[in-house]
Order: sequence, then structure tokens, then C-alpha cells
Amino acid sequence: KAVSKSSKAGLQFPVGRIARYLKKGRYAERIGAGAPVYLAAVLEYLAAEVLELAGNAARDNKKTRIIPRHIQLAVRNDEELSKLLAGVTIAEGGVLPNIHSVLLPKKSGKKAEA
Repeated sequence: KAVSKSSKAGLQFPVGRIARYLKKGRYAERIGAGAPVYLAAVLEYLAAEVLELAGNAARDNKKTRIIPRHIQLAVRNDEELSKLLAGVTIAEGGVLPNIHSVLLPKKSGKKAEA
């Protein structure tokens, strides 16, 4: 019985398809046997990381379904992911809630004096 490269590597992401894309893309003349496995593992890890954080963001907002807003909040609140995806715009993601400290109302000391 045929066993996929993904199951051999213990991955969910398609190793065979990634190998095909690497060959078709002409990134190099030759592609090593381990390269697509490694790339699939890296992509799977990144996807799992984003999904985990987005799931937490959805749960914090009392929702059971992840929407683009949750992905945006997850990515932008994580320092490393934010740096990795600095030039990426997430459609329907919105912005992080942030009010510059200069714009906040002044803490008046009148109540303390009285």
C-alpha cells in the first residue's frame, strides 16, 4: 500500500505538493529530498502557532469561530509573528486598539488638594 511522504514525516502539510512547487518554481536546478519535508514542517509549525493564538483571541472575545480580526489580534500581539508578518495586510483584520498617551485625559490633582 502506498504511504505518503507526509505520513512518513509525521506531518499534516503535503510534502509531495511542496516538492512539486519547489521544482516547478525553478528556485534551484536540483532540490534535495529533505528540503520539502523541512519546508512543510516549518509551514505547519507556523500555521499551528497562528491558529493557536487566533483561537485564544476568539475565546477571549467569547466566539467559537476564528475570523480575520482574531488572526490580526493574534499576530500583532505576538512580537515575533508581528515582526515576521510586518509587511502583511490581513483583509478585514482591523487595527490594534491603541490610544497614544498624549491624547489621554490629564490626571488632574484638584481632588487631592480639596
